[in-house]
Amino acid sequence: MSTRQDTTASQPVGSREDLVAWIASGSKPREAWRIGTEHEKFLFHVESLKPVPYAGPRGVRALMQGLIDRFGWLPIREGDTIIALKQPDGEPGGTVSLEPGGQFELSGDPLSSVHEVGAETEAHLDQCRAAGAPLGIGFLGVGFSPSSTLAETPRMPKQRYQVMTRYMPTVGTRGLDMMYRTCTIQVNLDFGDEPDMVKKFRVSLALQPIATAIFACSPFTEGKPNGFLSLRSEVWRHTDAQRTGMLPFVFEPGMSFERYADYALDVPMYFVYRDGRYIDVAGASFSDFLGGRLPQLPGERPTLDDWSDHLTTLFPEVRMKRFLEMRGADGGRWRRICAVPAFWTGLLYDQIALDAAWDLVRDWSAEERQHLRDNVPKTGLRTPFRRGSALDVARAAFAIARAGLSRRRLLDVQGRDETRFLEPVETILHEGSPAEEMLARYAREWGGSTAPLFTEFAF
Repeated sequence: MSTRQDTTASQPVGSREDLVAWIASGSKPREAWRIGTEHEKFLFHVESLKPVPYAGPRGVRALMQGLIDRFGWLPIREGDTIIALKQPDGEPGGTVSLEPGGQFELSGDPLSSVHEVGAETEAHLDQCRAAGAPLGIGFLGVGFSPSSTLAETPRMPKQRYQVMTRYMPTVGTRGLDMMYRTCTIQVNLDFGDEPDMVKKFRVSLALQPIATAIFACSPFTEGKPNGFLSLRSEVWRHTDAQRTGMLPFVFEPGMSFERYADYALDVPMYFVYRDGRYIDVAGASFSDFLGGRLPQLPGERPTLDDWSDHLTTLFPEVRMKRFLEMRGADGGRWRRICAVPAFWTGLLYDQIALDAAWDLVRDWSAEERQHLRDNVPKTGLRTPFRRGSALDVARAAFAIARAGLSRRRLLDVQGRDETRFLEPVETILHEGSPAEEMLARYAREWGGSTAPLFTEFAF
């Protein structure tokens, strides 16, 4: 989740049209399209396999200080508390932030190719390992905490998470599990104009359950199989229905920037950030805020920063801010961190591929899309679909994505194009998802223990 910093006050919002224009301003010419990748990992103490608390000589705070001291990261604070890290102005590397349960996230820079994503990710992981080793901290790439209970999971001292922790149990049964026990890989991609946004939104939303099935990597809870391949995805099905899901309106006639803004206006708020603190307005309407009717801030109207904050608290399978965010994949190791942006870049950044992907999904009904979303967490690529299965759709989407990357013809120094980052997907389509591999090894060589995960799926 994003980390707010005190900066110069942004422009006040005068009308609903200002909110629509802010989203639409993300439109870019093709040559300016970029790939932004966000990936989370669980922290654990290598000798005990227990999660890492914030404080203490071997805590998350000490890990961040190690990154500051060794690699020149700058702290982002709430009061005296370091809650995130950033690079000095003009330096590459993105932002490091803390998720509610101590999940360590890199929000990468907007980059031109998947090659650059791979290099950025590798550099980040190298730094994490170097800073973590003296503290006995390891990094795990899966989608759901495999052994710790919710009660055992530490809570990070970020104000916005306190607001969400109070509110989540009032609107769903698994919101706290989502916050504290899940990890994901997300990809942010650009659009050229409104028609381009609509087609990309529809394609990526329809195929998001297919990505979930491919990258499913969360079959364990508290040391035992949980009955799902992607429990992370299942948890989202029970987390605040007003701000999650498959957004059927995206496929209706008239989909536009304006229509998405109207949806966002209807989703209840969490907070308003003022003077370094988060004011709890959970359940309030942004429309009321726009009209100066928030009880907590009587007469005050929002700024564009408030609108940006609010959009980050919406969690549909694909989220729009001034770009589109793919949200379906479980956390994973380096090869899958790179494979997720490769998959979506191949589908959405080549026009022939985008048209082919739209042809693949354009006649799916809302009920069919929801069927995939509801069933993929448990049955993955084996989920029945029409006369075949999700695996058939995944194979077709993979072929489209690979052809799209090939046509981009972006080569690394060794002359390889971006299709090399799809190799993990090709393996999964032949051998099964990471979750299925885990379950097979749990039953055989792991002897019914999840402890080997912390070695074999660590970074």
